[in-house]
Amino acid sequence: MTTTLEVRFGSTSTPTREGTFSVDRMSRDHVSSLYDSEMPFAMFFSGGQAVHYSSDFAARGYNGASHGCVNVRDYEGIKWLFDQVRVGDKVIVYWS
Repeated sequence: MTTTLEVRFGSTSTPTREGTFSVDRMSRDHVSSLYDSEMPFAMFFSGGQAVHYSSDFAARGYNGASHGCVNVRDYEGIKWLFDQVRVGDKVIVYWS
């Protein structure tokens, strides 16, 4: 199955790293200790960077940026994706 989810990336001061990675850990109800912000359905792929749901992105859209993570605005979509992904799965981050 293929699905498409809208995402946003980090700002110029906190960019999302580009490249090929793998999911190294997952946390369904993660809260960032650095930014004290909720990161539901977090799939970490590069240090503290993760693909996760963002209520800020859902509310503000592209009028903002992440702190380097890949933000997803569709709660049900990221919830579904989280249940499909396993540690070790490939993550590719690139700008086209």
